[in-house]
Amino acid sequence: MSKGPIIGTLQERSLHASLKQLYMTGDARTEVSVDGFVVDVVRNGLLIEIQTRNFAAIKNKLLSLLKSHRVRLVYPLPKKKWIVKETPDGAKQLSRRSSPKRCGFEDVFDELVRIPNLIAHSNFSIEVLLIEEEEIRRQDGKGSWRRRGWSIMDRQLIEVIDKRLYEKPSDFLHFIPDSLEKPFRNSDLVEALGISHRLGQRLTYCLRNMNALKIVGKKGNALLHDIG
Repeated sequence: MSKGPIIGTLQERSLHASLKQLYMTGDARTEVSVDGFVVDVVRNGLLIEIQTRNFAAIKNKLLSLLKSHRVRLVYPLPKKKWIVKETPDGAKQLSRRSSPKRCGFEDVFDELVRIPNLIAHSNFSIEVLLIEEEEIRRQDGKGSWRRRGWSIMDRQLIEVIDKRLYEKPSDFLHFIPDSLEKPFRNSDLVEALGISHRLGQRLTYCLRNMNALKIVGKKGNALLHDIG
């Protein structure tokens, strides 16, 4: 390992930079070159990569590093989000409101669906953070039509509310309620957890791919799942 080039805070979102500092404890080093990749934090032999979205973008990097190193992926989810609107030049705050959307640990499956097999790797772990954040928006005309031309300029960490570490497939079984009758259909799990059908499908898909769940039959057209 060698010291890699420092990436300035202007080249990364504030959320990423703030989370990186949280993991800079003890003799930890940041922006370290490892096997041709720049790693966010290296601490006591553990490579820590912070990814705020799009696990597909980091998949090949993880696969390469896992061959020889322990790697922990850190993924923040907004349990509470404030939407802050600013003037185009960022000089003045126009409004600040609370977003109605609140994420839970189960929302990790929206991204984990891209790398479901990695959790079974002995060198891999993922730490999911539930955070409070501010999302900074400016009306520059380049943003999504859903946001009516407002672009997301930055995400800023306020606090880490909760966190959970997953080191092996069985760690994910807390998403399967003890009260849920086994075997179960996706629709049974969706009802028990109060989540969307799409998220329920992604959850069971991921748990099947990491061998935490198995398909044991069908009920009508629906697959029946049980603990693997």
